[in-house]
Amino acid sequence: MKKLLKVVLVLLLAVGIVACGGKETSIQDDKKLVVSATLDPHAKILEEAKKVLKEKYEIDLEVKVLDDYYIFNKALDAGEVDANYFQHFPFFDGEVKEHGYKIVNAAGIHLEPFGFYSKTVKTVNDIKNDAEIIISNSVADHGRILAILEKEGLITLKEGVNKQEATVRDIASNPKNLKFTEVKPELLTTSFENGEGDLVAINGNYAIQAGLNPTKDAVILESASADNPYVNIVACQQGHENDEKIKALVEVLKSDEIKKFIENTYKGSVIPAE
Repeated sequence: MKKLLKVVLVLLLAVGIVACGGKETSIQDDKKLVVSATLDPHAKILEEAKKVLKEKYEIDLEVKVLDDYYIFNKALDAGEVDANYFQHFPFFDGEVKEHGYKIVNAAGIHLEPFGFYSKTVKTVNDIKNDAEIIISNSVADHGRILAILEKEGLITLKEGVNKQEATVRDIASNPKNLKFTEVKPELLTTSFENGEGDLVAINGNYAIQAGLNPTKDAVILESASADNPYVNIVACQQGHENDEKIKALVEVLKSDEIKKFIENTYKGSVIPAE
């Protein structure tokens, strides 16, 4: 009898371990979807999408807010979340090439125009010789920043350079002898608030979190054309891009309801992708 009880207990324990193991990631849970995102606008957009996902698809969306760009894709690749929503494609592409992550672009959702902000400079004409421009230390942002400066006539990039991959080493002409200082992306708004540098190049989501409105407060603002390569995407693990939960998430984020929410909430600071 004691032997029988021992066998039963071992079997129950084994079943329990298997059951718990099946709950490690929500990919195995048909009714739960875990998505990591930066606070604003990504997490706020997801919170708006949450009720639609629940009502239309009976999917429970859990939003995990992170602020370190370099954690997101690592966590997704490890299966700690089902998807993430925080990055544009050049950043995503660079991460995949550098780390070999088995993740894919599921869909483009919105664009956040990049802006240059200053406590002292009011217009492009106010930019002085030897001005310091504080930029992200994320190389994936450099080409975008430099392309904006080139369009404003402040620098010229080398002929034939891929502007998405350009770095300060690709500057051919710099008439004002602009100086570039790199800091972590999450510290850009702190640099602006502290009055550091002459201009600070800040990505849209960080600008919004700091209470800035790119369309009103930026000295220089990126063109918000629909074909801009820096559209923010939803990423997921390879092989899961056609999962019903991921497809439902994309469908809701690209719906007229969410597009209207983005337009009404951000008033041009964030624009839905076509």
